[in-house]
Formats: sequence, C-alpha cells, structure tokens
Amino acid sequence: MFSEIINSVPFLLLLTLGAYIFGVWVRTRSHIAMLNPMLIAIPIIIAVLLVFDIEPSHYIESNRLITFMLGPCVVALGLTLYDHRVMIVRNLAAIATAVVVGSVVGVVSVVLMCRWLNLDALFEVSMAAKSVTLPIALDISQPLGGNAAITAVSVAVCGLFGGIVGPSLLRLLGIRNPVAVGAAMGSASHGIGTARAIEEGAVQGAVSGLCMGLMGVATAVVAPLLMQWLAR
Repeated sequence: MFSEIINSVPFLLLLTLGAYIFGVWVRTRSHIAMLNPMLIAIPIIIAVLLVFDIEPSHYIESNRLITFMLGPCVVALGLTLYDHRVMIVRNLAAIATAVVVGSVVGVVSVVLMCRWLNLDALFEVSMAAKSVTLPIALDISQPLGGNAAITAVSVAVCGLFGGIVGPSLLRLLGIRNPVAVGAAMGSASHGIGTARAIEEGAVQGAVSGLCMGLMGVATAVVAPLLMQWLAR
C-alpha cells in the first residue's frame, strides 16, 4: 500500500511541486540570489527517488502534466511581447545582433573550452547547444552525434548558472538597460534565465522570452555549420 502511494502519479507530482515551492520559500526568506529554487528542488527530488527506489523513467512519466504545461507557459510569454511590441520593434536590430552573436559565441566557447580541457569531441557536439532550451538542444546535438545525457546536463547547468549569476554579473559590469539585460538572459540561459529575467522586470522578461525563441532558431542554423568548420 505504501509503495503504491509513493509510486503514484499524484504523489510524484506533489513531490515536484512541493520541492520547487519549498525552494521558492527558502530563497524568499533568505534573500540570497544564489539559492535558485531549482537548485534546491533537484537534490530533494533525487534524494526521495533514491531513498524509495523510484525509477527515474517512472518519475518522468508521472510528471508529464508539468512537462505539457511548459508549452502553454511559453506561449503565455506572447502576452508580454504584445504589451511591449513597440519597444521590441524599436530595438529589433540590437536584439537580433545579440541573438546571432550569442549563438556563435555559445558554440565556439564550448569547443574552445573542451579542447583546452582536452575532452573528447563527443563533449563538443553534445554541449554545443547548451544555451538553448532542452528540446531544441537535443534536436541539434543528436544529429551531430551528441550524447543526450550530456546535452541535458549542460543545458541545465547553463540555465541555472545564468539564472543565479546573470543579473548580478550584468549589474557588476554596469549593464542596466532592461533590453540588454533581457537579451543577455534569454540568449545565454534559455527558460531558467527567462524566468529570472521576469523577476527583474516586465521588459526584461519580454525581451528574454523573445531571445530564447530566436536563440533556438539561430543555434539550429549556426551550430552544425560551426561544428563542421571547427571539426578536428
């Protein structure tokens, strides 16, 4: 009976939501930006899965509702785009430049880092799309011969790092323009960065959401070309 409850879909859904809500509560109470809710939720979920011997594949399957809701959430970003459409059109050239430069730098930096660390070429192709949302990153890396697990981890780490450090780093560099902040967050840290940008302000969130989508398109075009050009 206990095992059935632990492995049930409602329990695993509550586990995911509860761990994330707890992470939000911890960060809100502590006022420490480094304590990203996902950074808190992930180890809690992993610990529960290990303690109760729950198969990761079963956990993923049980959380399909949350995965499905990601689609409407992304579409909902269109409301902020509509609200700030005039500002976005006015800065479209700058936004497009940020996305193109970001996609090129994102791929080239991975290749240079992997070669500096003397890592296998598998890591290069698997991590090339680290700056875009996971479904697009997998569609980019797998045809190039990348490993899905490495891609997933690199995307998660990139998003978390940008979401945690991004706003503070931009302020440290004196970058406070909301369009520039949004473009940087969306181009470098996909969905997690966009969620953090929304907390910074409506304009930042709108631009970040737009850049997140454009970054996926740009990287899908740029990554295969650059990987072929930079092939060992």
